[in-house]
Amino acid sequence: MENGAHFMGESFGVEGETIGEICFNTGMTGYQEIFTDPSYCGQLITMTCPHIGNYGVNPEDVESTKVQVAGLIVREETVIPSNFRSTQSLGEYLRDQNVVGLQKIDTRMLTRIIRDEGAMNGIISTKDLDKDSLLKKVKAAPSMNGMDLAKVVTCAKSYLWKHNLTINGIQPTTSHKIAAIDYGIKHNILRLLQSYGCDITVFPADVTAKEILDFNPDGVFLSNGPGDPAAVTYGIETVKDLLGKKPIFGICLGHQILALALGAKTYKLKFGHRGINHPVKNLNTAAVEITSQNHGFTVEQESLPENVEVTHISLNDETVEGLRCKDIPAFSVQYHPESSPGPHDSRYLFHKFTKLMSEKVCV
Repeated sequence: MENGAHFMGESFGVEGETIGEICFNTGMTGYQEIFTDPSYCGQLITMTCPHIGNYGVNPEDVESTKVQVAGLIVREETVIPSNFRSTQSLGEYLRDQNVVGLQKIDTRMLTRIIRDEGAMNGIISTKDLDKDSLLKKVKAAPSMNGMDLAKVVTCAKSYLWKHNLTINGIQPTTSHKIAAIDYGIKHNILRLLQSYGCDITVFPADVTAKEILDFNPDGVFLSNGPGDPAAVTYGIETVKDLLGKKPIFGICLGHQILALALGAKTYKLKFGHRGINHPVKNLNTAAVEITSQNHGFTVEQESLPENVEVTHISLNDETVEGLRCKDIPAFSVQYHPESSPGPHDSRYLFHKFTKLMSEKVCV
């Protein structure tokens, strides 16, 4: 670890060496969706649940085309999974995906170090076991602050999302044309937008406002993604030019980019929010939603302009979890209403987006 702490364990992924920001996720299930979420690009994920891999992996429960984490750390891998949907073990999956995995270490101690000292870089190696050499490498690695990873995980060119989706045996009727900007979009976001009658074209992160407006969608969706939101300057400029012209809905990194486009600021959290049981209060209804979360940065509430109201707050640390523009059709949330994994408490937000588009409040 960057602070000099070190752990000796066993390899259960591919042999090799990897560097990234060490984070912890408190989810007990949904590990395959977590590992394939592009928001985890560049991170070494520590799972706090002691046994990971119990139900194996399968080709259906993925959130992107590959494993996105830089490396995986667990207390113990379940070598022989038990589930009728499983096609291989977690270790086999990591080896197929060329991902380094570390097990048989004290993950509680590792989590406490991160919780007390904050997120930091780390290195996992199966070939270099010299502590001084490893520490030198990890100290030379760049910080997540200022790092633009959206350009790493985004699509190379625009595409029409096509998925054979049926609800009670019936395909949903298409009623809205969506432009989704891909900063690291999850498949389940696209599936849910489709289930609400959206015809979705996905655009690369560096798409311009002119390209979006020439496409003339009914609404614009800003996706989740990894890295420092302030570093995605091209995305912020695009959203600035779209404000008030099309209804906008942002999730996670998309929420942060919307806030920055509105003139707010973001900052890095000590160790971020990552798990599937985070309580969030809806300030409009006073309801508490149990949410899925994965972010290391957050919006500075004091920096929000007067025309923006906070709609949701974290009940763990009172950070901003949602916002809404008072004078233009734009809103966003910091957490993941699409879940996958996690509870479904917040899926009403997709309906809110379609309703906003139906009102046709923009020119």
